[in-house]
Order: sequence, then C-alpha cells, then structure tokens
Amino acid sequence: MKKVLTIAGSDCSGGAGIQADLKTFSAHGVFGMSVIVSVVAENTSRVIGIQDIRPDMIEKQIDAVFEDIGVDAVKLGMLSSSAAMEVVAGKLKQYHPWNVVIDPVMYAKNGCPLMKSEAIDTLLKTILPLSDVVTPNIPEAEKIARMEIRSVKEMEEAARRIYGMGCGAVIIKGGHRKGKALDILFDGKGFRYLEADRIDTKNTHGTGCTFSSAIASRLAKGEGLYEAVQGAKDYVTMAIAHSLSIGKGNGPTHHFWRFFPG
Repeated sequence: MKKVLTIAGSDCSGGAGIQADLKTFSAHGVFGMSVIVSVVAENTSRVIGIQDIRPDMIEKQIDAVFEDIGVDAVKLGMLSSSAAMEVVAGKLKQYHPWNVVIDPVMYAKNGCPLMKSEAIDTLLKTILPLSDVVTPNIPEAEKIARMEIRSVKEMEEAARRIYGMGCGAVIIKGGHRKGKALDILFDGKGFRYLEADRIDTKNTHGTGCTFSSAIASRLAKGEGLYEAVQGAKDYVTMAIAHSLSIGKGNGPTHHFWRFFPG
C-alpha cells in the first residue's frame, strides 16, 4: 500500500485540514499519516481560535514518520507561521520526498485568515520551490503572484508567475469565479483546462484540502500529472455533489460518497 503524509492544521469539525486529508487518503486506498502544525478550533461557521504547535515538535513528528515508515507523497496544507514553514522546508530538504503537493492555505471558508501576513514571503522563498505541484485558489494566487485575477487570461498569467518561483507545476483553481468550475494546470510547457459544472451548494468546506490530497494520493499510486489532477477534480466534484448538510454554515463534502452514497 502506498503511503501519503499530510503536514497541515487540524480541523476539529472534521470537514477540512488534517481530517479531510486523511479521509481523502482512505477513499483513494492509500495509507495516511499526519503531522499537525496547528490546532484550529473551528466549525462550519467560524474559526474560534488557533494554537500553533512548537517548531521542534513539528520536526519530531516528521522525523517519526520518515525514519520508520517512509512516504510516497507529501501534501502540505495550512502552515500559519514562518517558523513552521522553515522547519518543514528543512525536513523536506533533509528527506527529499517525491510528489510534494502544496495547498497554500491562507483563509478558512468563512474568510478567517489562517496564515500570518508576514509568512507569505517565507512561503514564496522556502516552501513553493520545494513543490512538485502547488494548488492555489484565486485569492491565494492573487497574493502569491501579486496581481488581480478576473479572467482566464489573468489566471494563465498568474500560473506563469507562480511557476517561475520554482514550482514543478501550478493549478489555479477557479472555484471563486462565476460560471463553470474551471481550473488551469500549467507545467511550464503548456496549459491544460479542467472544467466541470458548478454545483449549487453552500457545502464546500474543505474542498481545497480534499483536492490537493486527492492529487497527492494519485501521484503516490503512479499516475501522471494530468491524470492525477483530472482524477482529483472528478473526485472532489462528486464529493461536492454528495455534500453533507452538517452544521449551520458551510457543510463538508462527502469523502466516502462511493461507499456510502446515502
């Protein structure tokens, strides 16, 4: 069985973060492991508080996984501080894992910041160059590429700029745009366009975590880049279509819709 590690924040409501990652790994038939960098007290409506884990404890968790089990892919999610980014980058350089997928989480679904503003420069300099794939949504891509994105052409330009920062490939997710749900994949050679019908639901909590974790799972299992990204998009689209009306706000997607469709 392939093994995939998530390094991210914990979501006690179960819809996003580490919890969504592990559910996605299981749904894809890979063995999931986790390194928690922040504990987030949140639900479907709001973020109540964030407690960052000490950098030395982040390092110890990563060492525990790599020295004993090893990994076939790594997904990076919420890294709230420069200190967390620096220790994670140091460990990735030490262990040289394959298939590093980075979801540069900056905001919760309700708009609450999950990354300190001063950490964005650290993200660009220390984390992005270590990625095989990076998956920003439009607000995140605007912050990283330092430009406004209002059209497909601007999505393409943002992808070029982010790729130029040292990424292996970039996927600009178009979920924040109107109309079809269009994502753009750029691998330095050309663009691929992944389109799906937009699903009318408010229950999209954790979609970015789920998408990036699905890509990591599929890369770990040996799929090529485009195949992995398209398969991940198909998976998250169906998870949204079968989303769960849990909580008072933005409910979660249904990670196990294939197994428990009801």
